Parts: sequence; C-alpha cells; structure tokens
Amino acid sequence: MLDAETGAGILDIVAAALLIVAALLTLAAAIGLVRFPDPLSRLHAATKPQILGLILVVIAIALSARSGTVLLLLVPVVVFQLLTAPISAHMVGRAGYRNGDFDPDSLLVDELAPDVDAARGTELPGGSWTEERAAVDERRAVDERAASDEPPSKAPSAGS
Repeated sequence: MLDAETGAGILDIVAAALLIVAALLTLAAAIGLVRFPDPLSRLHAATKPQILGLILVVIAIALSARSGTVLLLLVPVVVFQLLTAPISAHMVGRAGYRNGDFDPDSLLVDELAPDVDAARGTELPGGSWTEERAAVDERRAVDERAASDEPPSKAPSAGS
C-alpha cells in the first residue's frame, strides 16, 4: 500500500506528464497554424488540439491542487471552451468560405455552395447549380490546359 507522500508524488508526476502532453498539443496547433494553406484547414489546428490541451491542463491543475473546490471552479472553464471554440471556428470558416479565402479544389464536397448562391440571389432555377458549377469547373480546366500548351511569348529585346 502507498503512503500519503508516495501517492502525492505520483499525482505530481502524472500532473507534470499531462502538462507536457498539453504543451506538445499546443506546439502542434501552432505549427498547424503556420503550415496549413488556408483558413479552413487552419481551423482544425486552432481548435482541436487547443480544447484537448486545455482539458489536460485542467486535469493537471486538479491533480496538483487536490481540492474539490478547485475542480468545481475549473469545470465551467472546460464547458465554456467546449461550447464556444467549435462555434467560433465554424463562424470563421463560413466567413472564409464566403470571402473566397480557400482552395476550392481541396474540397471533396461543397455543401455550402447552394446556401451561398441562395443568399447572394444567384441560385439557378430548378436547383441546377451543380450542373452550372460542373460546367464552370470544366471551362476552368480547359483554360488551364490551353494556357499550359501555349508556347511562351517572346519578350521584346532591350535593343529593339
């Protein structure tokens, strides 16, 4: 059986380990914010590790404080973050989508296109926005192929 001093030492070691894991999650989030190409990708790096890291820090604080009162004070912090971080990330993502600050080729399914078209008043009659969008994508692909097949234009020489 463990005595009180050994048990307290083990709890302190567990709390330190949780803080180290939380710091690594924070580092991963920071690297993701710098490395990911657009706001929609950065949202995952900003929210998911942040919430898990916060939960680990709260557990570490509760273990090191060894007090029920401290735990009761920390629970609302976690609940507030669990409720607000995903909602704020969702709103930032929608704003980035509406501003066109994303790579449309990286989306597998574009579920917001009909909503944005309807909000702008550009929805096509009969709900045929998917066919129009496919036609626009096809025209873009043809234009890109044509641009890559063109020989480079000769720039006028400095002596001419």
